[in-house]
Amino acid sequence: MTRGDGQLPHRLRRGFAWLERRGFGPVLTTLPIVGLGFAALTLWGFSKLASEVLEQETEAFDATILYALRTLHTPALDLLAKGVTFLGEPALLIAVTVLIGVILLVQRQVAEGIALPISALGATGLNYLLKSVFARARPQLWERSVEVNFYSFPSGHATGALVIYGFIGYLLAVRVRPGRRGLIIFPTTLLILAIGLSRLYLGVHWPTDVIGGYMAGSVWLIACILTLRLWQAKHQD
Repeated sequence: MTRGDGQLPHRLRRGFAWLERRGFGPVLTTLPIVGLGFAALTLWGFSKLASEVLEQETEAFDATILYALRTLHTPALDLLAKGVTFLGEPALLIAVTVLIGVILLVQRQVAEGIALPISALGATGLNYLLKSVFARARPQLWERSVEVNFYSFPSGHATGALVIYGFIGYLLAVRVRPGRRGLIIFPTTLLILAIGLSRLYLGVHWPTDVIGGYMAGSVWLIACILTLRLWQAKHQD
C-alpha cells in the first residue's frame, strides 16, 4: 500500500468534516440517500411503464379497471368525483401555490417561498413535455361528463397534485414534532390518491396515466426537496 492509499480514508473523513463545518451536515444524512435511491427506482419504473404504454401492452389492464369503475357510477359519486378532481385543476393549484408562496415570503421563509412555485412550474413543464413526447390518446369508453384536452400520459392532475400538495405537506411536516407528522402525511397522501382516482372514475385517464403521473411527480418532488435542503444547509446561520 502506498502512502497516498493509506491517507485516503483520513482525507475522506477530513472532507466530510469540512462539509459539516460549512452547514452540510443535514445533507449527509440517510434521508437524502434514501430519497435519491427511491427517485432512481421510480425513474426506472417510469421508463418501464412508458415502454409498455408505447407498445400498447397496458390496454387490457387499463380498460378492465375503467369498466369496473364504471359499474360504480351513481349521481352522488359523479358529483363527488367532480369535486375531488377540481382540487387538482391547474387553476386551483396555481392559486394554492401563489397563496402559500406569498405567506412563506411574508414570514421571511424566502427559500421555501421561492422553491414552491419553482416546483410547480417544473411539474407543469415536465408534464407538458412528457405528454407531447408520448402523445397518448385519452380513453373514450363512454361519454365524458367533464371537458378535457391535450394528451393523456402522464396525468397532469396526478403529477401536479403530488408535487404541489406533496411539497406543501413536506413544508408542514418539518414544522411539527416527528410523532405528529402522520397527521399531515396521511391526509396529504389521501388527497393526492383521491384526485388520481377521480380521474379514473370520470373516465378521462387510463390507470397507467395516473400511475405514470405519480411516478414522474415523485422524481421531481424529491429533486426539489433535496435541492431545498441543500440550499438551506449551505445558507443556515
